[in-house]
Amino acid sequence: MNRSDYDGIVVGGGHAGIEAALALARLGFRVLLVTQNPDRIGALSCNPAVGGLSKGNLVREVDALGGQMGKLIDSTMIQYRILNRSRGPAVQAPRAQADKHEYQAAARSAVENRAGLEILMDTVVDLVDSADGRRVEGVVTERGRTVGARAVILATGTFMEGKIFIGEYEASSGRLGEGAAVGLGSSLRRRGFPVGRMKTGTPARIAADSVDFSRMERQDGEDPRPFSFDTDPDRVLSRPRSPCWITFTTDETHRIIRENIHRSPLYGGKIIGKGPRYCPSIEDKVVRFPERERHQIFVEPEGLGTNELYLNGFSSSLPEDVQEAFLRTLPGMEHARAVRPAYAVEYDYLDPLDLFPSLESKRLGGLFVAGQTNGSSGYEEAAAQGLVAGINAAMKLLGRDPLVLSRSEAYIGVLVDDLTTLGATEPYRMFTSRAEHRLMLRHDTADQRLTPKGRALGLVDDGRWERFLRKAEAIEEIVQLLRERKVGAAGETADAADAGAGAVLAPHRGESLDKALADPLVRLEDVLPFAPELAGRPAEWMERVALDIKYSGYIAKEERIAAKAGRMDLIVLDENLDYRSIMGLSSESVEKLAAVRPRTLGQAARVSGVRQGDIAVLMVKGRRRS
Repeated sequence: MNRSDYDGIVVGGGHAGIEAALALARLGFRVLLVTQNPDRIGALSCNPAVGGLSKGNLVREVDALGGQMGKLIDSTMIQYRILNRSRGPAVQAPRAQADKHEYQAAARSAVENRAGLEILMDTVVDLVDSADGRRVEGVVTERGRTVGARAVILATGTFMEGKIFIGEYEASSGRLGEGAAVGLGSSLRRRGFPVGRMKTGTPARIAADSVDFSRMERQDGEDPRPFSFDTDPDRVLSRPRSPCWITFTTDETHRIIRENIHRSPLYGGKIIGKGPRYCPSIEDKVVRFPERERHQIFVEPEGLGTNELYLNGFSSSLPEDVQEAFLRTLPGMEHARAVRPAYAVEYDYLDPLDLFPSLESKRLGGLFVAGQTNGSSGYEEAAAQGLVAGINAAMKLLGRDPLVLSRSEAYIGVLVDDLTTLGATEPYRMFTSRAEHRLMLRHDTADQRLTPKGRALGLVDDGRWERFLRKAEAIEEIVQLLRERKVGAAGETADAADAGAGAVLAPHRGESLDKALADPLVRLEDVLPFAPELAGRPAEWMERVALDIKYSGYIAKEERIAAKAGRMDLIVLDENLDYRSIMGLSSESVEKLAAVRPRTLGQAARVSGVRQGDIAVLMVKGRRRS
């Protein structure tokens, strides 16, 4: 083996692996992506959609930093919606249905056409480390190849020692019809890594021509907007569109499930891994919520070129005959044909407490871990971690400080901090409620928050940077104009004001437009007659300015809180600190801190079970970061 065969090796071609490999290659390194099947790079293994509550924020943040996912969904979406329209802007987020086959093809093309990035069809079964056992130096594959590299990123998804379950049937697979990656999980266990088991599931796919859509509620999308800040809005507007539908379970559905629950591998004890709390199987829902008369099922197209439909919210591991019986109890599904059965999959993951906030292993230098291998769930969470892992592998190779985003800077910061500080005993899913500074982390401000960081890292090229600066300048011009113009100013008659907004603007006559907009009752369209120069400006820019003005007081308060918390993150702790030798720490805190080995005082304060008094003791052990 030559240690410089490659600069970096990425194991896995899912959403985490794609972002990690592309980031490393874009930063000038020679990268090898090892995947069991190149045809499945970028596969949407479960739901054919990207985005959603808080997840849409993650996609836009990945894009702002220079990642790929936003561009992929922009080029393949077939329906777009903003979720939580009726609620505040901090909890709204974009979600788009994808043509999953187009998405997969676009993802593979992005990887194949990236200079410096090569693909190898094989299975990694072991790692190679240095003579002193302190750093990774490559991988060993199933076919006996040893490939050297200075950094390795594990992004194995559900494939590491994966096993699928359909009733009494079980097989060594990471996805139905695709073999598991056998060997690596056992190797990591032998090396002392904290490896556990987790479980997830996926619904049946049914033939669209066997469904009676007239018995379901139709759900159309809205005019789409790009996820990527670099995509021309007209490009997504010209995309073909497809509706989704909603149906519900019935009393008969629940009866069939209850009568056959003993045949579920989950309730029969075959599955030992913890499943996702917030995305339970249909049998889990029936057992855990017996008072519910029905459960909502979203019927989603898998693409424009396929007859298959995805049943969102209807995953199961019950036998196929039971699935067929309860499937036909749904309104509109009386004659439905299943193309692919629902199934559960159990797989190995590494406890993310064993990682630094850079996603580098605490046990083996140069080894990074991302995605479901870290105990998370979801395409978006995987892509975000993959990008962070790829960036930080590059930073390590360059001898630079890692990228560690704070909880007030990005949902990505919340995600990584939660995983590396709190660990994952069940599949981790991002929610807006996890982000205490969510009003500062709206999806429309991701470029403002993170594009300068992407530029500093080297992932934002000159053309995109110039467009970003022009947009920032244009937004500042909008803000300035709203400050200068007044309600009922010279040149605007009182009649014009009344015609434009009526009584709602009466209390604000003579005030600047931005002060008027701060009134919750005043809408953007109410003040626009006093600033006709703003006509034709992009709607997203105008909405962003209006929201910033309306929530300026709350945002300023959040910024003060975040700044106070950020000061604690400036106090660095020695990663090799012996907590047992520190007088005054409680026994529980010693145990928790020794497991996490926090890098900063702020991270130590977020470790579950650590007391405020213990933080005061630790403060004298820290050193202020320059």
